[in-house]
Amino acid sequence: MTTSAPGPAAFDLGLAGRTAVVTGAGRGIGLAVVEALLGAGARVVAGSRSRSDALDDLVKGGAELTVAELDLTEPDAPAALVAGAVAMYGGVDVLVNNVGAVHPRVDGFQAVTDADWDWAFTINFMAAVRATRAALPHLIAGGDGRIVTVSSVNARLPDPLVIDYSAAKAALTNFCKALSKQAGPRGVRVNTVSPGPVETALWQGAGGVADTVGQSLGVDPGEVARNAAGAAATGRFSTPAEVADLVLYLASRRSGNITGADFMIDGGMIDAL
Repeated sequence: MTTSAPGPAAFDLGLAGRTAVVTGAGRGIGLAVVEALLGAGARVVAGSRSRSDALDDLVKGGAELTVAELDLTEPDAPAALVAGAVAMYGGVDVLVNNVGAVHPRVDGFQAVTDADWDWAFTINFMAAVRATRAALPHLIAGGDGRIVTVSSVNARLPDPLVIDYSAAKAALTNFCKALSKQAGPRGVRVNTVSPGPVETALWQGAGGVADTVGQSLGVDPGEVARNAAGAAATGRFSTPAEVADLVLYLASRRSGNITGADFMIDGGMIDAL
């Protein structure tokens, strides 16, 4: 007796024709998530502080993509992004909270001002809270909503070099876990993805982590990046596309009954079970 391989329908992610909102979508992980969602047939509304050539190329190529230029650290911007998606498509099915940033605190905790703390929590925590607050009624109304939030291994790996970032990401992961308990009975699943170092400008670009730390220590930024990669069992950074694939799965119907979970993608960097 022979059996045939499952057909394409068996791998349908259930995202065709669905509306997804992505924050921090101009580059890096956010851009890769936008590309993955479009590839699965979703309609995407991408929030970015400024347009990028990559997003414009997708629009020119005919992708069902709308780019909203918004500074998501502004209190009303996340709600405006969601409202734009609702006005255009009548609702929201998926929210991907990706926007975030980090400034290495090479001068230590004492040098981190109240303004620094406010900035770190606004961009890494409050932007997601505000976007989620705006999107949740629409996700509930759709009956099958999904929220995927990009957190960080630093939520579990407190590091004085990024002390404010780590605290903000810990708050973010905790928030999403708590929300999953309230939203689950109303048809909305909430999960987080926690990357380790990723091949993005945040880590490897000018003014990124490797550059800032390297200048502080008087060493080549490439050495800083290599040392960070060496902390992973795989000996390398993750790629944006690898993170996006995980986000895509959690944003899809294929992830079924998964909610309130945090998925690390760190090449085995974290020792905790």
